[in-house]
Amino acid sequence: MLYLGNPPGVSPESRRLMLDRLKELHEHAAGTLAAPEIDARIAQYEMAYRMQSSVPEVMNLASEPESAFELYGPDAKKPGTFAANCLLARRLAERGVKFIQLYHQGWNQHGNLPNGIKVQCRETDQASAALITDLKQRGLLEDTLVVWGGEFGRTNYSQGKLTATDYGRDHHPRCFSIWLVGGGVKPGLTHGATDEFGYNVVEDGVHMHDLHATLLHLLGVDRERLTYFYQGRRFRLTVVRGRVVKALVA
Repeated sequence: MLYLGNPPGVSPESRRLMLDRLKELHEHAAGTLAAPEIDARIAQYEMAYRMQSSVPEVMNLASEPESAFELYGPDAKKPGTFAANCLLARRLAERGVKFIQLYHQGWNQHGNLPNGIKVQCRETDQASAALITDLKQRGLLEDTLVVWGGEFGRTNYSQGKLTATDYGRDHHPRCFSIWLVGGGVKPGLTHGATDEFGYNVVEDGVHMHDLHATLLHLLGVDRERLTYFYQGRRFRLTVVRGRVVKALVA
């Protein structure tokens, strides 16, 4: 959501009145034109209003104790940081939001890896651990599946000029790691292994379709029955591949 509050001079009451009048115009048009798209637009406006009017309370961290900020780290008080977003993720989970996605960009270290990775780990490590701890303390972790990962791995060998203080790594789609916690995942388990160079998977590889099938299973969804209709045929979310990795399920 780009706008978390009304612009200066616009009150919640005037915004509600504007939408009510707009709804009347849409209803008049719907009665004249018999166009279902207009009903859909009315519903979209209403949903957007409810979302926008509820967000300020979620975003207001004034009620959070100092111990929460200490748990998530010093960046938790800075809006837009990964730590602040982790704290907001817990607040959203408390309020029943079904899907929450956090982004942390800039892991593309083709160069300046030694310095860059230190900064990113400092920004993400404490906050990620704090989110898990916080969810667990509040009894939310067993019903919340946390997935932490990226698009692909990185080579374990140097890319570009190699010096004692500066080097980089290239993209590496052959193997990479993702961690899961909560939501029915077996704790304390390392599944799969690569060769000694970290170049190829040599044991218990998990294809992305397998990961998706496992996530759906943990969410209580039968991937073989859930389909969606597109261009004349039904598709599964895991296409025709994908197996549940039972070793990951508690």
